[in-house]
Amino acid sequence: MDATHGQALSSFPSAIPWGIDNDYARLRDVLLGRPLYYRWVEAGPITARTLQNQRHNGVSFDPQLAAAQHAEMVRIYETAGVACHYLDADESLHRNFFARDSSVMTPWGALICHMQLKCRRADYVTAIRFYQDHRIPIWKYATAGHFEGGDFVILEPGLALIGYCGERSERAGAEQVAGWVREEGWEAQVAPISREFVHMDGLVVPLAPKLLVACVEALEDWLVAWLRGRGFDFIEVGYGEARNLGVNLVSLGGQRVLAMKGCEQLIGQLRARGFEVFAPDLSMFTLGGGGVHCLCQALRRDAA
Repeated sequence: MDATHGQALSSFPSAIPWGIDNDYARLRDVLLGRPLYYRWVEAGPITARTLQNQRHNGVSFDPQLAAAQHAEMVRIYETAGVACHYLDADESLHRNFFARDSSVMTPWGALICHMQLKCRRADYVTAIRFYQDHRIPIWKYATAGHFEGGDFVILEPGLALIGYCGERSERAGAEQVAGWVREEGWEAQVAPISREFVHMDGLVVPLAPKLLVACVEALEDWLVAWLRGRGFDFIEVGYGEARNLGVNLVSLGGQRVLAMKGCEQLIGQLRARGFEVFAPDLSMFTLGGGGVHCLCQALRRDAA
């Protein structure tokens, strides 16, 4: 691998100082993919529910609609001043555009993940290629059990929440990543989640300093108490909206939020708190297993 593996971002000879120490300050650069080969497959509980209920709910996959919905999301990013970067499309890696899971951006470089789903197991190839081509240092490679990027949540500088459900990220993988975070001087909390939410970013997403969007009723009581003890407040999302990926939003920074059509109670709460909310229709993706947060990996944010 690149001889600069593990080098501090501040000294890395790149034109852009890549890295994030938070997930809520102004977003500058984001990693996406292109859903050129997208289709619905049974890849976890969300897509399984969609496919098993199709004859009752009348929904069907429309590739043209999916492309249009993705393009609208990109337009919102670009209008908000966010530079969009892309993983290579690959016919065999037909879900790699869910860019959240094959890698994680940290203050120390990229973590390359080890995904469990057979149809996504090689997504790391396009992730590694992207970081190497853009001279972004790779920090670590997950090796001790499976670990996926949606389970890595930077709550604030110096503090990470790391989840696992077993069917995607496993406890061994989560503990390995948490150990590396602690070696860098940060605190890391590891917590189990229910499989129906897939990843921790289906339950908890930072929105602003000390403010989280969360499905509190689906979190373990001890974890809610721990978060409150650390001074975090919640915008609470009900179980029904959360199981349809309502929590899975993106802070653009500057009181702006990228959410999704259909999460009306959450959108109302956000607007009542003074946030500007963008809510495109991403139904082809939420029904297919991922929300707007799943579709992106923040590459560069302002310091918190």
